[in-house]
Amino acid sequence: MVTTSSGFVHPGNPYRADCPTRRILDRIGDRWTVLIVGVLGQEGDVRFSELRRRIEGISQKMLTQTLRGLERDGLVRRTVYPQVPVRVEYALTDAGCTLVEPLRALQEWSIEHLGDVSASRESYDRTD
Repeated sequence: MVTTSSGFVHPGNPYRADCPTRRILDRIGDRWTVLIVGVLGQEGDVRFSELRRRIEGISQKMLTQTLRGLERDGLVRRTVYPQVPVRVEYALTDAGCTLVEPLRALQEWSIEHLGDVSASRESYDRTD
């Protein structure tokens, strides 16, 4: 069930363009989210610089944006330690922890099917 700002309650339906579940799917289906949740699910509390080091190819800007979105959605907790220099760590919330297994399944699927997908892409590209 989804309650809108006007108080209307309706069941979530991601196939409807106006359903808020679409925004949630956009967030959790994003490749950077999958990788960030993967690292946080393995490591627990992780500093920004460690996340950036572990996730090759992610820019500082994209990591910042993705972490902010995950924090806004209640999936990641940001903790600031008032020391010099300031230390900031990120961790999954309880809700974020529930994503670890489904997203890990996607990662494992991609590894398991990498050969088949690569072969299909090569075959498709040859037909052009």
